[in-house]
Amino acid sequence: MKLGVICDGISRDLAHAVDVMDEFDLTYAELQFVGAHEVGDHSPDEIREIDMLLRDRGKPVSCLSRHVFAGMNSDNRPGDPLHVQHMDALKRVMEMAHVVGAPLVRIMTQKKEQILWGSGGAEKWNVAQGAWDSMPPMIAPAVELARAEGLTLVVETGNGTMVNSNYTARRLIDELDAKDALKVLWDPANNCWCHEQAFPDGYNEVRDGYLGHVHIKDVNVDTPRATLEVCAMGEGQLAPYFAPIAQALRADDYEGVVSFESVYHPGNGDFEAGFRRCIGTFKELFGAN
Repeated sequence: MKLGVICDGISRDLAHAVDVMDEFDLTYAELQFVGAHEVGDHSPDEIREIDMLLRDRGKPVSCLSRHVFAGMNSDNRPGDPLHVQHMDALKRVMEMAHVVGAPLVRIMTQKKEQILWGSGGAEKWNVAQGAWDSMPPMIAPAVELARAEGLTLVVETGNGTMVNSNYTARRLIDELDAKDALKVLWDPANNCWCHEQAFPDGYNEVRDGYLGHVHIKDVNVDTPRATLEVCAMGEGQLAPYFAPIAQALRADDYEGVVSFESVYHPGNGDFEAGFRRCIGTFKELFGAN
């Protein structure tokens, strides 16, 4: 299994993050925030420095992860000012991807409407009319740009985004006929919020050519109380599912990267300490043959 980490979960100081990666024998660097900037906002000189550092230290970039399209809603339309702003940011991230050799660029989706489809009366009284249908036209230009640039987009399953499950991610890809250029960035912890069971249900949605990248963390969700707790890995509600997921990825010859997402801290705000507490469990589960 190819293992990596979202580097700013350790530190936005990339050199320090790479030192910690070396300490734990992690190879693949996923970049989100480096220094003061999110990917896509660095200068050409800063990008060259990032590239030199990672190449010198033998850390291939697995994915560039900007929050493209996050914060949009179903009132937005292709070509409106906010959509143009996000597309411009995506173009800058793709320029960076060519420099640092990143094969994948993450996108998000617009804010979640809770009920997208229904029947038996719900289609009239409960469904957020047109919310889902507003999304594929906004994502389609990004897919065409990825094809033109020779890159692959991965759409993350987010907590509060329209795509918040593997089912909705696959449905988006199918509606766009974009399996060649758009894959799923599966974050099973995020999918807990909508109660999609990680395994086998969630995994089966993406196993046949839809899966492009994986984020791993552990959580406890309480949807009725609108509360999310990030846990040490193996101490949350995903604990029973990590081993079956890892086994299925191996059995299906998954060729992508599994990135540890270090967003847990042990009560003191120290995310590097949270990383150090969890990384052994992550490697034991996903690194073992």
